[in-house]
Amino acid sequence: MSLLLSGLHTLIGLVVIVNPLLGVSAIAALTAGDSRAHRAVTARYAAMTIAIVLIASALAGEFLLSLFGIGIPEFKVGGGILILLMAISMLNARMGNTRHTPEEADEAADKNQVGVVPLGIPLLAGPGAISSAIIYAQKAGSIWGMGVLLLDIVVVALLTWLVMRSSDQLTRVIGQTGINIATRIMGLILSAIAISFMAAGLKTLFPILGQSGAPL
Repeated sequence: MSLLLSGLHTLIGLVVIVNPLLGVSAIAALTAGDSRAHRAVTARYAAMTIAIVLIASALAGEFLLSLFGIGIPEFKVGGGILILLMAISMLNARMGNTRHTPEEADEAADKNQVGVVPLGIPLLAGPGAISSAIIYAQKAGSIWGMGVLLLDIVVVALLTWLVMRSSDQLTRVIGQTGINIATRIMGLILSAIAISFMAAGLKTLFPILGQSGAPL
């Protein structure tokens, strides 16, 4: 697979996992009653948080896993299960507790900058996105591949910022129903990505699964 095509696949995967449309509903709820200027600042902080968290995960994730004795195949299976749970929540057009819990939302409500917590992390750059960044970094295979991944992360952060900056207009144009439909479509795509992560990890852990004619 060419570097460009691989980068495009990674970009699509990250967009689906981060789900910028989630930021539309979230920023409206978290900044209710605030000025447009404050919402713009919140969107910027959230995008910066996404970029920093996912870049750090891509660069240092595999090293941190090795400290705990966790291999990439095991992490692919575990991360795939987590992402699948997120996908199921998206198919129901709701936000699951795999992103953040009600307690985390209540704790963050009194903080000055909700763009960092809970909007940036764990809502958008949550466990699923972090897991994906680590897995994609392991698949990069070269410094060029890693460079493309980091560029993809920056693009996702910028896209999320643009979507949140335009949240009022988007809500007026497509409405909450349109957002829910798009979320369900992304959930379907995300479920396929989750299964591919799990399958790759299982085939490494159990090589017999990768053999043609292997017993089910």
